[in-house]
Amino acid sequence: MTNSTTSESMPTQDSRIWDSLKEAIATSSGFGRWQLEHPVGDQPQEYNLDSRVRRYLRETLETLAY
Repeated sequence: MTNSTTSESMPTQDSRIWDSLKEAIATSSGFGRWQLEHPVGDQPQEYNLDSRVRRYLRETLETLAY
């Protein structure tokens, strides 16, 4: 049997962790350089910090995979 308090608080805790990590990444010099090389396009979702950080992480990991 699972503890309902723990399972209910996990999404909130995960959200707080992601928000903190996202802010740390957004203030990093690597992300700043990446943004200069990848200007925001015409799509509204490209203005969203969450989307930009996810794209940055995906591209960075793809590069590291090679």
